[in-house]
Amino acid sequence: MKPVDNQKQIEKDFKDAFRAGDEVRKRTLRMVLASIKLDEVDKGRPLVEEEVSAIFQKELKSRRESIADAKQAGRPDIVAEAESEISILKEYLPHQLTQDEINILANEAISEVGASSPQEMGNVMKVLMPRVKGRADGSVVSQTVRKFLTEK
Repeated sequence: MKPVDNQKQIEKDFKDAFRAGDEVRKRTLRMVLASIKLDEVDKGRPLVEEEVSAIFQKELKSRRESIADAKQAGRPDIVAEAESEISILKEYLPHQLTQDEINILANEAISEVGASSPQEMGNVMKVLMPRVKGRADGSVVSQTVRKFLTEK
C-alpha cells in the first residue's frame, strides 16, 4: 500500500480555497485534513489511500446525518450548507458504484457464499464489503443484500 498522493492535492486545494476566500471549501477541507492528521498521529505512520477514503466516507455520513437532523428541525440553512460540503467531499472519492453494479456484486457474493436466507447475511457482507469499500454506501449494500436474500 502506498501513501496517499491525494493528500497533497487536498492540501493544495485547501490553500487555493484559503486564497480565494471560499469559506465552505476551506472549512470542509480543513476538517478532513485535521481528521487525516489525527489518524496519522494515532497510527504513527502516513495513511494509505483506503484509509483516507474511509475518512471521506465518515465525513459524508456525518453530513448526511446533519441534513436529516436539520430537516427535522426546520433549518434549511444548515441543510444547504451540509449539501455543499457533501459535493466538495465527493470530489475526492473514487468512482461510486451504481445500483446495477452493486446488484451484480451482491449476487456474486451470495452465490459464492451459497446463502439462501436473511440469516446468512453476515457471511455475504463479509465477502462483499471489501469489494465495495469506499465505492458504495454500506447501508445501500446492506439493503440490497437483504432484499435479494428475502426474495430467495
